[in-house]
Amino acid sequence: MTTKPMKFTGLLFLLTFTGLVAGTSTAFSENLSALLTGEMQNFAPYDAPRPFKDFTFLNAEGEEERVSDYRGKVILVNFWATWCAPCRKEMPSLDRLQEALGGDEFVVLAIGQDLQGMEKVTTFFEKLNIKNLAPLNDKTVKSGRSAGVFGLPASILLNAKGEEVGRLVGPAEWDAPEAKALINHVIRGS
Repeated sequence: MTTKPMKFTGLLFLLTFTGLVAGTSTAFSENLSALLTGEMQNFAPYDAPRPFKDFTFLNAEGEEERVSDYRGKVILVNFWATWCAPCRKEMPSLDRLQEALGGDEFVVLAIGQDLQGMEKVTTFFEKLNIKNLAPLNDKTVKSGRSAGVFGLPASILLNAKGEEVGRLVGPAEWDAPEAKALINHVIRGS
């Protein structure tokens, strides 16, 4: 007879704990949800920030970098390719976003997924007059797979702890007021 109350007590504790955690998570998600208008209406926030698997990519000098090298900043990780028409359209807005908000608290990491390598990326940047983004590429495309990206463009927003806040699959005007408001919200909350 004593086992039934113990099971009930354990279940009650579990439900209470889950409710407390869910309540905290929901508040995080609800705060972001109010910002998901206009260009950010397709941004999919999580109920609570999630761990993000670190990966490597190459910079223009051919040196290996990691996403974790930028920890301490809010990061917009964008996966794109020169052959992707929506990516080509989106890239100038990412460049303007980096110009407007990039610095000690925020950075855009636009990581090319071009199998032909860095030369293709740098030529593309020159043609589109991209001046504020660092040319980055992963011709192995392991970075995109590691991040769970299966379509381009895809953008993942990380808080300053390196946790994933949410993602947007497809193009967006990242320098639009609603995009800046979302990013500034994450900067203030990090």
